[in-house]
Amino acid sequence: MVDTSPDTPVRKRGLDPEDAQEALDRVHELLRRQRMVEDLVHRQEEGDARADVVESLVHRQHDAELRTLLNALDPADIAFILESLPTDERQAIWRLVRADYDGEILLEVADWVRESLIATMDQEELVAATENLEADELADLAPDLPPEVVAEVQKGLTDEERARLSAVMSYPEDSVGALMDFEMVRVRDDVTLEVVLRYLRRLQELPDHTDQIFVVDRQDRLQGSLSLGKLLISDPDVKVSDAMDTGILSLAPLDEADEAAAAFERYDLVSAAVVDGLGRLIGRLTVNEVVDYIREASDEQTLSKAGLQEEDIFAPVKSAIRNRTPWLLVNLCTAGFASFVASRFEETVGQIVILAFLMSIVAGIGGNTGNQTMTLIIRALAVGRVSSANLVRLVKREFLIALLVGLGGGLVAAAFAWAISGRFTLGLVMMAAMILNMMIGSGVGILVPLLRDRFGKDPALGSSVLLTFATDTLGFLIFLGLATIFLL
Repeated sequence: MVDTSPDTPVRKRGLDPEDAQEALDRVHELLRRQRMVEDLVHRQEEGDARADVVESLVHRQHDAELRTLLNALDPADIAFILESLPTDERQAIWRLVRADYDGEILLEVADWVRESLIATMDQEELVAATENLEADELADLAPDLPPEVVAEVQKGLTDEERARLSAVMSYPEDSVGALMDFEMVRVRDDVTLEVVLRYLRRLQELPDHTDQIFVVDRQDRLQGSLSLGKLLISDPDVKVSDAMDTGILSLAPLDEADEAAAAFERYDLVSAAVVDGLGRLIGRLTVNEVVDYIREASDEQTLSKAGLQEEDIFAPVKSAIRNRTPWLLVNLCTAGFASFVASRFEETVGQIVILAFLMSIVAGIGGNTGNQTMTLIIRALAVGRVSSANLVRLVKREFLIALLVGLGGGLVAAAFAWAISGRFTLGLVMMAAMILNMMIGSGVGILVPLLRDRFGKDPALGSSVLLTFATDTLGFLIFLGLATIFLL
């Protein structure tokens, strides 16, 4: 990406999400005006020099306005704008962003946008964008960068930075080690608080999200932490060993990120130490990384429930079809099987036509019940609240809820079926079918995510499709089967 603006960027706006939305609206307006001018110019006679001049001037004016607008925003807001634009407009805006921002923006944008931006940059631009990133930040981008770019950037790193980069890249994607950073303040326990204060004053700035200073011994083994608040209000002559807190949470690099996120939520942490097997301090995990991880995991879970993978909302139709088709075909097969089950009761439906209108209610209520149960179970699994010790109680609770709700809803449905058909027995069949299908929905809502989690799979992936298959097929079978037995 090439940027010719010589001015040093000055961010005039504060950190406000509304600024990004307003800027996006302004970008849309400028791009729309630019397209209007291009359309007018193209209607002129081909080769009209005046039209070409007008188009060039308008382009320059719009580019200048867009560049000024973008360079006043935080990189996170620019990332939001890029994610909200179709591919061609995204590339046009990306060319206008200052090169100073490239690395930060690539870190902020979603993976599917990052890939499209990197594809437009040559090796020299990518090296310039990433050479000033920290080791943990470079590790985030490395999977999307060409190997030659990573190799070139590594040449400019110190031995310590290269070791850090290799360490972060060696950890599993959803582990603490893959999320930790190395920028932190550490002190010895045998110095006074006055020494610590003098040391801090010599630093140009504290690492982001520094709420505590880690205390280590001469072998870098973690001893405790000293909060900034305690450092400021305590007597400067007090030793660190007397002021530090030894009861702190520490994490191992191979700990699961889900468990670390739950710990941050439970204990209201801003940062936590990461130690190796020997107890040596090797990094820290901060709340900003945890929040990003939780957001990405939540997005993936939402998509997984519908059988989708992460997708650029402006991606070409062909790639969108490849993403969405597999589970839709599965859904087609399951829906076809449910229809086949219903067709086996053609004679029953032919004699009692009202059944054709009521059976969709039975299937729909069962599906909704299962969806509620499944959502709760998936969330409980995500935060580690489901275990062998409480599983039986949890299953009993969900079945009891389904039974009681089914009794109440079944009475309403029975009264409705009786009212529109004039047959009391049909109302009873409707009630029984609803209760049974709601129990089935709850059972499937528990079973599917638990089994997928047990075998190391995403518990949300395609769960809604499987649930719909069960509640539709068995709902039709139960309702029409009961109707055949008791009404004919």
